Amino acid sequence: MGKKRSGGGLTGSQQAAKFLGVSVLSGVVLAGMAIPAAGALGLAAKGTVEGFDEIPANLKTPPLSQRTTILDAEGGVIATVYSRDRQVVPLTAISPYMQKAIVAIEDSRFYEHGAVDLKGILRAVNRNAQEGGAAQGASTLTQQYVKNVFVEEAGDDETKVREAQEKSLGRKIRELKYAIQVEEELGKKKILENYLNITFFGQQAYGIESAAQRYFSKASKDLTLEESALLAGLVQSPSRYDPVNDTQEAMKRRNLVLQRMADIKDISQAEADAAKAKPVVLKVTKPKNGCITAVKGAGFFCDYVRNSFLTDTAFGKTREERAKVWNQGGLTVRTTLDPQSQDAANESIKDHVDQEDSIATAVTMVQPGTGRVLAMGQSKPYGFGKNETQINYSVDKRMGGSNFGFQVGSTFKPFIAAAALEGGMPPTKVYQAPNKMDYPSPISRCDGSQYVNPSYKKETAKNETEDEIGPYALRTAMEKSINTYFVEMIGEIGLCPVTEMTQKLGVTPADGSKLPESPSIALGSAELSPLTMANAYATFANRGVYCTPVAIESITDAHGKALAVPKTKCDRAMSTETADTINTLLSGVVDSGTGERAGLTDRDSAGKTGTTDSRYNAWFVGYTPNLSGAVWVGSGGTRKITMENIVIGGKPYEKVFGGGLPGPIWKDAVTGALAGRERLYFSTVSIPEPNVPAGGPRGNKPSTNPSRPGRPGGDGKPGGRPGGQTAGATEGATGGGGTDPQPPFPGITIDPRGGGLIGGRDDQ
Repeated sequence: MGKKRSGGGLTGSQQAAKFLGVSVLSGVVLAGMAIPAAGALGLAAKGTVEGFDEIPANLKTPPLSQRTTILDAEGGVIATVYSRDRQVVPLTAISPYMQKAIVAIEDSRFYEHGAVDLKGILRAVNRNAQEGGAAQGASTLTQQYVKNVFVEEAGDDETKVREAQEKSLGRKIRELKYAIQVEEELGKKKILENYLNITFFGQQAYGIESAAQRYFSKASKDLTLEESALLAGLVQSPSRYDPVNDTQEAMKRRNLVLQRMADIKDISQAEADAAKAKPVVLKVTKPKNGCITAVKGAGFFCDYVRNSFLTDTAFGKTREERAKVWNQGGLTVRTTLDPQSQDAANESIKDHVDQEDSIATAVTMVQPGTGRVLAMGQSKPYGFGKNETQINYSVDKRMGGSNFGFQVGSTFKPFIAAAALEGGMPPTKVYQAPNKMDYPSPISRCDGSQYVNPSYKKETAKNETEDEIGPYALRTAMEKSINTYFVEMIGEIGLCPVTEMTQKLGVTPADGSKLPESPSIALGSAELSPLTMANAYATFANRGVYCTPVAIESITDAHGKALAVPKTKCDRAMSTETADTINTLLSGVVDSGTGERAGLTDRDSAGKTGTTDSRYNAWFVGYTPNLSGAVWVGSGGTRKITMENIVIGGKPYEKVFGGGLPGPIWKDAVTGALAGRERLYFSTVSIPEPNVPAGGPRGNKPSTNPSRPGRPGGDGKPGGRPGGQTAGATEGATGGGGTDPQPPFPGITIDPRGGGLIGGRDDQ
């Protein structure tokens, strides 16, 4: 209300403002009634209002934000996400009662006047002139629609929302001008349809369809008279008349709407009285929005899909553009998630790791040759409560993962072997592989510089147990995960071939940095994500062809139009011979090596275990010809937990190793994922095991188990069995190395002292 002078009258400036407001509003009204299509009307507020021909096109048919539905590969709903929960429906799909109720209470003369109601405007102008305020009230349903369009366009920008709702003369004139144009071009029925679809009804429900679902769990076409009146009454003040929180206030407002409908003869008085006598009966459907509502434990996959959309230029040049499309919603996103694989991952996680455990696990599976992400789950569910998290342990930081990823331990060794084999190294390569050694120095990097082991404090590498003493050949070194063997290998080939190979395999640190060029990467010092590891190993299964991971199969917009989606990009990372050799080596790991407990009995499988220093992380990354998966176990929070003398999933572990817990998780998950599906086979190669002299107490002893060469029995890993019922070595050792019955590889002469082999020189 305007300030008055001490004598009770308004100031001169206030009187002038009132006069101008009346003149302008009257001019607009009369212009709209007389020649609403005129494009260059001379209005008193010239400069405040643009010409009618400049009306925004989207004011007539605004793109309303709606819910987006995310589907799995078979069409099942994973989750619905939205910035505003709305489902746009045609007027024919809205109850006639609802149409009449909203008109009765908001603009009873809607079908009689034009864009503006002259009688209402004059009453409002007179009232505001008396009170000294800006022009308010008497907004027609068309004017309200116009205002809602601008509010919708403002989105979550609070400044723009305030501008769209401000009670100012300029905004009112602008609203009136657009209302005149919209009414002429759209017509009454379309305006009513648009209004009912854009209006906010409270409880996070935008539009009549979502409101009907929210309050009554039914479609808007099925709304009864009393239900329609209640919803129509909400529009004026959704919070004040909220029936969920204040039934009595909502009933009073509902009955007012019913009486208004009777007064204008939309219903009889008897119908109104009968409806008034009924109590407010709700059947509320709680708001379900976002990935937290995802089924099948797919909340993290849902979040990965959202981040895939927001980070891919296929959906917009900038993140802001992509976010606008995503928030606009109305999309149907069909994803690559395979329900069977996702169920299998979830079941395996539940069988081995509890949500309440101090450590966590993540399981990710992809399809070799397509890059399709088939499953993504973890033991800490998606959420905000205790033992829940919003951090997706399976992916990189930019996609919603942890800040750094997790050290991968010996699962990195196949990348070194692939780089060496691709460079021409024979698969029968033998290294001295002592129990402990200084890192080789110097070692060349890609930029021409060299790694130099500092003389004042030598960096060293050692095998897991004292009895792991070489020499070893590649096959045995891979099966037993001999650390010093791969340190010697990287010393010979240099760091650059390893860097180049990992780049081809999409292996990049989870924090987005570059992979460090240091020999410590041979032992898995790099911090990576399970998805990165699963997809890199899928390249081996795909015989050397790497395919980028994809989670989105197709997208259609609110009008059913298909959007272009990025497809996987596949490039050869290594020769088929190199890939087949790696497949042969890693098949040995699950057959008689550190990953024996992960080996599948009904189909070809391969993989590698990994355990990091202090047992902060344990891994198994494995694959079949048609599925690749990574399992990580460790502490997902900021506090690192040493996995020794620990209870996980209700079972005690003396020490946790990649083959003891992640391996069985992988086996159960993959077995379930592939149940009933095609059995495929690897193309393997023959890798003779050279006769090498025994290098220590256990280095290359003959097998004591004829059925499992080199395996004295069981897992042979501390922590491999619950309750600490384990024996022998750690990550780098698993029992006797075994002597292959095949003759020595032709052309190789081994010096018992390792002469000519230390440092990686080959005397062939």
